[in-house]
Amino acid sequence: MEVENRHKKHLVTSVEPRSPADASGITRGVSLVSINGEPVEDIIDYEQLTAMEKLCVAVEDEAGNVREYAIEKDEYEPLGLGFSTSLMSPVRACKNRCLFCFVDQLPRGGRETLRFKDDDWRLSLIMGNYVTLTNVSDAEFERIILRRVSPLYVSVHATDGAVRRTMMRNPSAERIMERLTRLREAGLRFHAQIVVCPGVNDGAVLERSIEELYALFPSAQTIAVVPVGLTKYREGLAPLRCLTKEEAANIIDFAEAFAKRARKQTGEGFVYAADELYVLAGRELPPYEDYDDFPQLENGVGLLRKFEREFRGALSQMEPFSRTCRVTGVSGASAYGFLKPLLAELGEYGVEFGLRRVENDYFGRSVTVAGLVTATDIASQLRGESPGELLVIPDDMLREREDVFLDGHNTKWLERELNVRVVPLCAADGEAYIYGLFNALKEV
Repeated sequence: MEVENRHKKHLVTSVEPRSPADASGITRGVSLVSINGEPVEDIIDYEQLTAMEKLCVAVEDEAGNVREYAIEKDEYEPLGLGFSTSLMSPVRACKNRCLFCFVDQLPRGGRETLRFKDDDWRLSLIMGNYVTLTNVSDAEFERIILRRVSPLYVSVHATDGAVRRTMMRNPSAERIMERLTRLREAGLRFHAQIVVCPGVNDGAVLERSIEELYALFPSAQTIAVVPVGLTKYREGLAPLRCLTKEEAANIIDFAEAFAKRARKQTGEGFVYAADELYVLAGRELPPYEDYDDFPQLENGVGLLRKFEREFRGALSQMEPFSRTCRVTGVSGASAYGFLKPLLAELGEYGVEFGLRRVENDYFGRSVTVAGLVTATDIASQLRGESPGELLVIPDDMLREREDVFLDGHNTKWLERELNVRVVPLCAADGEAYIYGLFNALKEV
């Protein structure tokens, strides 16, 4: 994958029929030079500049001739130009060397695209990806301010500059509070995550980080506190270990007490511990209502309670099957204890659902989340069993919009290995999970 270069001209690869661009006479094959006299760096500039009602669009043809088009359209109506990449430039690579970087802990083989480290603030705005802001120049950071980019999703990890520099091994990491304060001054908002590494940014460092981020409220919207994930492939890497049960419990105690205080002051909890911390500590998850509007789902915060509520709501609307349907499902180790009794409720509807806990031998058994379970481990641990009519897997085990697992195998391979139809179901939406399961069984 390419690393970003500065682009001032962008090849137009398509023009939407009957769009303002099409009506003005702009054709594919020309290059976009500027909009209203301003150069276009990427999709962020393009989307903001084309939101206006009156545009002066300058394009250059293959011969180098520049022509300007005066266009009038509705405010926020898409201009209608398409480009070769969704960002209108390559994805930006990460230059950090974080102590806990998951990419550095990958085994050989698997999907090669997993080895590219991105740290692109544009993906933070568009997709909710977490970024460090460490790989952003001062000029680029000012463009974030200029373009009113909000909300951002920021991997903070520690507000103490020296600790953060140690964690990321990048001198620029020290400036995090300077930049977050600048976002607040500009009236922009962000969500934060803290990946807790025991002995590095836990204890007093963690408590200070939460306090200092809360001081930036409401610019700082929420914090997710997440345990570090370590694979068995750490030879030559910094010495790190997983949190203990007691350490996880201590983090939860502080986070819950802080959330209670924040809720009294602002009406929302502000800091949320990941579901995985509760599993690690052997604690019951907080009630559904404590997650407010679930702002940190991508960090696994409240995912299980949300799934449970949606699952039961949808299941109550279903008609039981007239026959007994036998299904096997798989889960990562962390969610297994929560999901097993929930899925057993399908029995009243004629679905005998056997949930199997799959240990992660591919990455190491300290990795317990379902999204990192591979086809290799599912096949080796279920081989020789009778899975029934379907094998149900969470769809987050697969690459988005594809059927490929992290080890490079696809669902067809797994079907051949276990001689059963594999059905991926939505892991983030309990209602979609129920509808998908019942529809799949009706097709059997």
